[in-house]
Amino acid sequence: MTEITKDAVLNALRVVQDPDLHKDIVTLGFIQDLAVCGDAVKFKLVLTTPACPVKDELKAQAENAVMEIPGISSVNIEMSAEVKSSLPAGNKLGGNIAHVIAVTSGKGGVGKTTTAVNIAVALSQEGARVGILDADVYGPNIPVMMGVKGKPSGGADGQIVPLPAHGVRTISVGNLVEDGQPVMWRGPMLHRALEQFLNEVQWDTLDYLIVDMPPGTGDAQLSLAQLVPLTGAIVVTMPQEVSLTDVRRAIGMCQKVKCPILGVIENMSGEIFGTGGGQATAKAYEIPFLGTIPLIPAIREGGDQGLPVVIGQPGSEVATAYRKIAGQIAAEISKKQVLQLPTLEV
Repeated sequence: MTEITKDAVLNALRVVQDPDLHKDIVTLGFIQDLAVCGDAVKFKLVLTTPACPVKDELKAQAENAVMEIPGISSVNIEMSAEVKSSLPAGNKLGGNIAHVIAVTSGKGGVGKTTTAVNIAVALSQEGARVGILDADVYGPNIPVMMGVKGKPSGGADGQIVPLPAHGVRTISVGNLVEDGQPVMWRGPMLHRALEQFLNEVQWDTLDYLIVDMPPGTGDAQLSLAQLVPLTGAIVVTMPQEVSLTDVRRAIGMCQKVKCPILGVIENMSGEIFGTGGGQATAKAYEIPFLGTIPLIPAIREGGDQGLPVVIGQPGSEVATAYRKIAGQIAAEISKKQVLQLPTLEV
């Protein structure tokens, strides 16, 4: 019987292409700890994110490719992920954070916070380490939508310890002020608050920090762009023209502050507000269209109960849509980084 070599296995695996990154999994450095023992093969398939939308396909294709080698009787594939950071070394964030993602909109009332919450939880459900920062200091809704009560505690080193909810670390002004107490801050105070939330919160290790932005294109957006090199922004809109006019301003602002746009999400799509406007806007600006969220009561009910719909009704159409969008966001981040990916040792 001909001896099976590592090179033979790697050559077989080169037929497996990542459909988002458009390269084979060997060239991308996804194959790690390859071992051949007689007629048995074992290796790790290390992806760029645990939320990879095609991870099951890649595993199945890799297994089939290896089993095509004459003499192979078994293949054991251990799935793993390593999220590479887009932030420069030595950044002052309060933890080892790989990516900071702003969820923004051109106007209020489009479901931006609901979208941010469900994306964060969906990413966490896939195994990613996720935090959510409520930067909407004038209307902080994250505590209600995530079901988080009480005030965060102080860590041993003086940092603020974020509150856990549904596998996500959260911080919000809403947890720091009494219910009903208005937050009346001018621009410099808002800037300082965001700086504290980014630098003085004990985030520990995060793959993704989701920042729920206030609506519009004001002080908070400019401050965030100054404080941290954002991986990118997700723009949420409703289908009708009045929302699309505002969201085009938000896209223009992102372009002016040199924040990459990861994509557009069309929220509340359906008979009441129409459909297709978000996709048309994404096409016009040549940016990715991440998906559509239908307008259904379950989303509002989950937000009121502090139980995001991806948890409260995980098998529903809308939960499936949020999970798909979360995977698309992770894939867009990976695509932006593919040229910087180091080759992993085999």
